[in-house]
Amino acid sequence: MDGELLERQYRNHLSGYMNWNQLSHAEEWILFEKNIGPYVGIDEVSLSQGELYTILINKERKGRSGSIIAIIKGTDVRTVTSVLLKLPRRRRFQVREITLDMAPNMEQTARICFPAARRVTDRFHVQKLAYEAVQEMRVKARWEALDEESIQMAHARACGKIYHAPVFENGDSRKQLLARSIYLLYKKESLWTESQRTRAGILFREYPDIKKAYYLSMRLGLIYHQCKHKDTALTRLARWYDEVDRSGFLAFGRVARSIQTHYLEIINFFEKRSTNAASESFNAKIKSFRSQFRGVKDKAFFLFRLAKICLLYTSPSPRDS
Repeated sequence: MDGELLERQYRNHLSGYMNWNQLSHAEEWILFEKNIGPYVGIDEVSLSQGELYTILINKERKGRSGSIIAIIKGTDVRTVTSVLLKLPRRRRFQVREITLDMAPNMEQTARICFPAARRVTDRFHVQKLAYEAVQEMRVKARWEALDEESIQMAHARACGKIYHAPVFENGDSRKQLLARSIYLLYKKESLWTESQRTRAGILFREYPDIKKAYYLSMRLGLIYHQCKHKDTALTRLARWYDEVDRSGFLAFGRVARSIQTHYLEIINFFEKRSTNAASESFNAKIKSFRSQFRGVKDKAFFLFRLAKICLLYTSPSPRDS
């Protein structure tokens, strides 16, 4: 018996898939009303070929039985809300807090479907914006270094000479210095290796703006790490915002605008220090599960198996039938 036939036999006769109460709409959405709780997370995940699904999970279940509240094809507000509004009003008003990233569609969906819930912007998405701003400055400097090296090489050829790129005391050329600094700019100074510490010293000497941007991004992380109360965090975040504004770094403009737009949701983090790690972790499980089966051919069956194998499918309520 070949593998495909065996899989069809399992799918059609043994798995219970053909009697699944969500089968008729599973490719578009699945919904488990009983799994809703006071603390939820919303995120997006790719099932196959970049096709995005919105996922809503019960954070208190920590990836165990009853975690999935909804998986919905697409991320646009109208599609997602049309499904989530199928949840009874009393269930939706049970949600006290929802964690999300800064995507406008996620925020709008949360506001429409869970109006009583406190919205919390995931801290890691805020910090990621700052890290990306530093990297943007590093990449810009590297392109400038590459352009300068190309000019010097062309000049050397025109003079009939062989071009040798100057190197710093650690052996890096300028373009190598900028390329090899990518990881150290994501790390705390205390976690640098000895070679990274040497490279950072050279990088910051040659590019003082990158040094200033790096410490700006690290200070944002310290606010999240050190502040225990909203009032303190708001004060320190305002000071940090002022520093960014005075720096004049264009790369940090998006960070500043995002913080200004989402500051209430960002500050809400300091109520319970809630993150969207549960959603991110669940997304990682989906990707791992997908890789085990070498992609997703039958999306509805994949979601059925995901729910069943990951022990996330609970007995349906009468409303689910």
